[in-house]
Amino acid sequence: MHMVLIRDIAHNAITTGSLSLANEQKLRLMLKQKYEQEDLEAFMNLQQAVILGKVKQQSRQIAS
Repeated sequence: MHMVLIRDIAHNAITTGSLSLANEQKLRLMLKQKYEQEDLEAFMNLQQAVILGKVKQQSRQIAS
């Protein structure tokens, strides 16, 4: 069984341009656990993509 990694969620969000509520929650939980440097870098890339408007957060769309 393949365990989903932070980098998998980040890559998917950057590729699709969207971060779902479910994946946002998974990221929060995963970041509280032990993770690899590659996952941290992927998360930082995702944050940058959100800041630049390349990725929309579903949670932000619901709030507005």
